[in-house]
Amino acid sequence: MSTLKKYDLQGLEQGHVKLDEKLISAKANGQMVKDYIVALQKNARQWSANTKGRSEVSHSTQKPHPQKGGGRARQGSIVAPQYKGGGRVFGPKPKFDQHIRINKKERQAAIRFLVSEKLRADKIHVVSDFNLDAPRTKSIVEFMKSQNLTGRVLFLGEGAYLDLPMEEGPTFSIGQDAHDNFIKSVRNIPKASFALVKNISGYDVLVAHHIVLTESALNELNEWLC
Repeated sequence: MSTLKKYDLQGLEQGHVKLDEKLISAKANGQMVKDYIVALQKNARQWSANTKGRSEVSHSTQKPHPQKGGGRARQGSIVAPQYKGGGRVFGPKPKFDQHIRINKKERQAAIRFLVSEKLRADKIHVVSDFNLDAPRTKSIVEFMKSQNLTGRVLFLGEGAYLDLPMEEGPTFSIGQDAHDNFIKSVRNIPKASFALVKNISGYDVLVAHHIVLTESALNELNEWLC
């Protein structure tokens, strides 16, 4: 098993952590990763664009003007497409069948490969924890400078979000409360974001230039992907 250096939020080295060999030597499957990312992007669409055709527009059945005698072209209804407020021809309709199902094993394999690529590029950094006594953006900025973290930086904590019924309250999270001060410190930093390990997608990993995670989150990632 290989190792990574572990730091604290002051940028001081705190030892090493072990990595599962499967996470390092994940085999490449470019087509699978591409299909997975494309599916994520398509599933993010709302598919809610909608227009009314001439049969759906509320209107009077009275003719716009008499059929004969006016010298104008005959017209049968004010909801014809050429009239203002008329029905739309070939307008967009909601497509409820456009969701692409992502296989659980394919998702894990794609994320495993993307994480492996970040490891080989030395773009993954481990810290002992995200504990802060109070929100302090300056501390996180100084840590990022000490580790030369530029571009998009994704911070990963342990835990996962759980959706609860509306009567029980809003979305609840296991692990987020423990990182509350850290989350408040990170959200003021441009191109920096925070997520929980079990809720990341391959797109999050793909677009991140650097990934910073706690030792507990790394162990959780090893267990989940390997």
